[in-house]
Amino acid sequence: MAEILGLGLSHYPPLCLPDEMMSGILRATLKDPGIPAEAKDPQNWPAAMRAEWSDDQGTKAAAVHRELLVAEFRKVRKALDDFAPDVVLIWGDDQYENFKEDVIPPFTVLAYEDMDIFPWRHAQGSSMMAGKPNAWGEGPDKHYRLRGRRDIARHLVGGLIESGFDMSYAYKPLHHESLAHAFTNAILYLDYDRVGWDHPTIAVPINCYGRKVISARGFMTNIRSELDFDPPGPSPARCMAMGAATARILRASPWRVAVVASSSWSHAFLCDSTWRLRPDTPADRELYRALREHDYGTWRANTTEHFEDAGQQELLNWCPLLGAMEELGARLEWSTFTGTDVFNSNKVFAVYETK
Repeated sequence: MAEILGLGLSHYPPLCLPDEMMSGILRATLKDPGIPAEAKDPQNWPAAMRAEWSDDQGTKAAAVHRELLVAEFRKVRKALDDFAPDVVLIWGDDQYENFKEDVIPPFTVLAYEDMDIFPWRHAQGSSMMAGKPNAWGEGPDKHYRLRGRRDIARHLVGGLIESGFDMSYAYKPLHHESLAHAFTNAILYLDYDRVGWDHPTIAVPINCYGRKVISARGFMTNIRSELDFDPPGPSPARCMAMGAATARILRASPWRVAVVASSSWSHAFLCDSTWRLRPDTPADRELYRALREHDYGTWRANTTEHFEDAGQQELLNWCPLLGAMEELGARLEWSTFTGTDVFNSNKVFAVYETK
């Protein structure tokens, strides 16, 4: 039977930016005329948030946040390289990037052949990098030759269809030149030290943004904006079931596979209960407790509405990982919770034992 490694990480776009620009989402939110002035006033913020914001709008705190995240990416990269997979499968969201008005599938396996990814050309808008410098000082010619494994992707799609999942698949991009930022950023950050990326990779996008994928184009709106909501995305339970089926199919295959959840947790710009100024940390802490304790029932019991209320839409990317690890009986070897009030989202990293 094949061996499977489970990994979880963040694809937080502002990590691409210099420290002085990392709090840009909060700065933009503070301009929203629909948010009361008293909510915007730092004097009314929690003490930890005021300390992060400080007198420089988060620049010093950004350096600390970056240092923590980069150390965690290095740990995950070491686990991945030590495992030496035949393929890396990444679950991530498509945030109105490759899938738009003409089709919004709940899940898709991107069975691409080898392709060139130019991070600073292909995902400028979706990764918040349009017209901005990046933390590495790289130019538009920076690229990765990303190796695909269409054979494994097709095998997975066939197995999922036979398991009752009407899985979409694609052999080439639709509206995007390569991969959405949930996948590109995962690779950029796992290669933060620029040692290269030679692991064949399969992207599996999930419609995490559901009701806001087209109506809000999967990103920020003013809090009082009236949106013509779209249908919801798949439920947490359905995503977990898809992950469990993926694990069964891959475990019976001849390949060593690393499965990766790519997203931060509660996003401030999606969280109305905090006036979109900070993430819903209590909701994240409860799910992190459940992750640490292998309490899969708590994850499965969440609804789409629960995730939306807490700004946790992108946690649908973690649900397949949790479903896969439950199916395999895998043990959590290592995890961290990096909290923040200023830098939009809490970040969780995880490594599960090989099964």
